[in-house]
Amino acid sequence: MSTSELTRNAVHVLPEGALEAKLARGRPLRVKLGIDPTGPDIHIGFAVVLRRLAAFQREGHVAVLIVGDYTARIGDPSGRSKERQVLPDEVLDRNAERFAEQAYRILDRERTEVRFNGEWLGGLDYAELVRLTRTGTVAQLLERDDFGKRFRNAEPISVSELLYPFAQGYDSVAVEADVEVGGTDQLYNLLMGRDVMTSYGQEPQSVITYELLVGTDGVDKMSKSQGNYVGIDEAPEEQFGKVMSIPDSALDQWWRLCLDAAAPETDPMESKLALARGIVELYHGTEAANAAERHFTRVVREGRPPPEGVPEAELPPGDPVHLPVLLADRFGLSTSDARRLIAQGGVKVDGEPVSELDLPRARLAGALVQAGKRRFVRFAR
Repeated sequence: MSTSELTRNAVHVLPEGALEAKLARGRPLRVKLGIDPTGPDIHIGFAVVLRRLAAFQREGHVAVLIVGDYTARIGDPSGRSKERQVLPDEVLDRNAERFAEQAYRILDRERTEVRFNGEWLGGLDYAELVRLTRTGTVAQLLERDDFGKRFRNAEPISVSELLYPFAQGYDSVAVEADVEVGGTDQLYNLLMGRDVMTSYGQEPQSVITYELLVGTDGVDKMSKSQGNYVGIDEAPEEQFGKVMSIPDSALDQWWRLCLDAAAPETDPMESKLALARGIVELYHGTEAANAAERHFTRVVREGRPPPEGVPEAELPPGDPVHLPVLLADRFGLSTSDARRLIAQGGVKVDGEPVSELDLPRARLAGALVQAGKRRFVRFAR
């Protein structure tokens, strides 16, 4: 495989010639990628980088997947205009475990080394932390667009946010990375890793950043916090429907980044249908993709009732039943998204929109519940 396959959709390959020199040594490289466990799913935007990591594996190299269970407690400031809220420890731990397992849908388990950075960051004492921060300067940190804009606008920048790039760089030291890959929004952090490695007497890593996939809104980058993402582990029908919701302007990029192919020169609707089939097939197989397309055609395009075979579930204990929690548990929504969907008339019980947050148990027992256009469940009596 040529370096062109390893760097497909790459924006930066730095420093020039370093990757080729490392590959020429003829030994397996340790190629590092960090995962931020602030949400329960890996999305197809992140999969763009994961698939390039898999390309390295096919050439005999080792993928070193860093699950940021510790750095997520700081909060990555990359591309943000304000400090991100930090989730409770138990949520981060649960997401981290789920992320690592989902990654194997793309990566070769035998050539993947999964590490949690709390393993080494949790043991740093104050003296070592001070040594680490001597790697960079405040002036360097303020060169970042996100920090620079906030500083000029007199907006708060916490010291913990300033520490994040150092912590990510120390990950590279801990695992002795030869290469680090990430999205273009990670360029500063990846380059900081080179400085930190040099400070600790290691050969600095090569850096590759890849193009960011725009989200389903067609405006912002795909992000769990924005809610404009398609999870690789989502149900086929949900994946298919979300892909069909993207604007036509996003088609070329989605074809290129998600399927490594050029968008067909055809009607945008046909192009979008083929894209949705391709993405669902990639993560669930051909049979699931065909079934998802039939479901979309019947329920969304033709507005007909869902076919037979809607999954059945048990109602939770209690009467009345709090609908936002029920929808969150069943469909993976946040409770705030569930409330919003109810307020918009997007939740139906046996075809009738409901506006109440609490429903009598008897009304839900045996009922078909629809959330949005594509999510259905029938509750047992």
